[in-house]
Amino acid sequence: MKPIFGVLVLIPALALAQGGPGWSLHASMPFERSETTAAVVNGKVYLISGNSRGNEANSLLQEYDPATGTWRERALMPSVASHAGAAALDGKIYVVGGFVANVHVGAVTRVFEYDPAADRWRALAPLSAPRGAPGVVALNGRVHAIGGRDPDRKTVATHEIYDPATNTWRMAAPLPLARDHLGIAVAGGRIHVFGGRTEATVDNTGRHDVYDPATDTWRTAAPLLTPRSAGAAFVLDGRLVYAGGECRDAKASITFTEVEAYDPGTDRWIALPALTPGRHAAAAAVVDTQAFVFGGNTGCGGNGPSKDVLVWRLR
Repeated sequence: MKPIFGVLVLIPALALAQGGPGWSLHASMPFERSETTAAVVNGKVYLISGNSRGNEANSLLQEYDPATGTWRERALMPSVASHAGAAALDGKIYVVGGFVANVHVGAVTRVFEYDPAADRWRALAPLSAPRGAPGVVALNGRVHAIGGRDPDRKTVATHEIYDPATNTWRMAAPLPLARDHLGIAVAGGRIHVFGGRTEATVDNTGRHDVYDPATDTWRTAAPLLTPRSAGAAFVLDGRLVYAGGECRDAKASITFTEVEAYDPGTDRWIALPALTPGRHAAAAAVVDTQAFVFGGNTGCGGNGPSKDVLVWRLR
């Protein structure tokens, strides 16, 4: 089904539960989505590509306004993908890598820039080699693409840095442990990479590595309390948060419910209220003081696709 560009879809926001920190159902997406990537520009959330409506990879782009609870279809990405990474920088969104089929098939080198103001895409210099499920963040005016899985479906430790001013990529210090489906976030001017998988879905790690761009070096930090991969990562109130993941019990198709927060000042993770139900392959975004988690799968693999929009309350 092709989106109708410019049409606003009103999905009424649900009343938030009262009474302290935790998760609440905030709203609903127009349809189920998973293995998407997300970025925030000017208070709007952009959900890009992923799995939905029976497609293993798509080029969909939807804009969500948390203030009004409305969705808007935007220009399709030039090619399909799932398991891509994205980061916002200077009002633009950079979408990096991904797969074109399940399961983890057809890793690509493609990189695109999306301009929300013009609703326009353009192709950028590609990655040095195909990668799906990379960790992607922006820091100090550049975009970092870390880890992922290659066309042979092997995890890699590759770390490349993109400079928008020159439209070029360069190599940086590789991730100390190759992995994909990892958690990634920026805090205190450093890149934190936590969790992920080293091979199969069950090969989860709790490892936590921190990259210093000033020295191009990595150091080890406190690991996750619960090793997992494919969770939703975000930063709120100065803390890194990792929610859910795949897969606690593949035979029973049970996902992780754990939510853990890391304080860079104390180098310590603590447990937060759990997700109910657990999920993986969801996209996370922070707007002002609220963190949102979009869709994902409540079962392992592609089982239990969701159109929930959850919100995390600090207090």
